[in-house]
Amino acid sequence: MAIQKFEDIIAWQKAQEYAVDIYSVFRELKDYGFKDQICRAVILISNNIAEGFDRSSNADFSRFLYIAIGSCSEVKSMLYVAEKLKYITSKQQKELLANGDEISKIIRGLIKSMSK
Repeated sequence: MAIQKFEDIIAWQKAQEYAVDIYSVFRELKDYGFKDQICRAVILISNNIAEGFDRSSNADFSRFLYIAIGSCSEVKSMLYVAEKLKYITSKQQKELLANGDEISKIIRGLIKSMSK
């Protein structure tokens, strides 16, 4: 059965949860530039999945999925800096990085399944 709406895509669902986690972890951070950047990047993951899904072709959807992976990588990169700056603990960093890795893998699997 084909996916009928972007809300049914597991990667989108997990990306939404990831956004909530990132927003929660950095809610009290006073480094507003850092907080705004990581929050913008994490929101773009699910937004690009949604926008790409409603495009006219699999090629367009695939392009947006790659952009979503890029945003996920940006979040992960910022998590390394966040831990070094003591904005988050090592435990938080590991959990958030693992969630980002999982989302990237799911998106890559979706791209692969579309190319078959």
